[in-house]
Amino acid sequence: MFAFLLTASAALFIFIFLADKIASVIHVIERLALETNVNMVYLKTILKIIGIAYIAELGAQIVRDSGFSSIASKIELAGKVLILVMAVPIIEVLIKTVINMLPSA
Repeated sequence: MFAFLLTASAALFIFIFLADKIASVIHVIERLALETNVNMVYLKTILKIIGIAYIAELGAQIVRDSGFSSIASKIELAGKVLILVMAVPIIEVLIKTVINMLPSA
């Protein structure tokens, strides 16, 4: 139990330390999206997907370090499913864009 608390505390400390750097990167990406007229809905969805990936990986590693590999695998699976669900609108737009670029027969 102590190892779990130590691992979780260390992960939280590292995340808090990196929060400013993460925020800076997000601001740069948002600025670039505004300059290039990218729909902000898609950008926010992609940022959420990246967040889910990092949180799922962090959670899985903490649980794995505590000796629960099977639960860590389930956390990774849940993260992948959430990413897939959130990516569906972006995939739909990509498919429609490609279809519109194809010449009509």
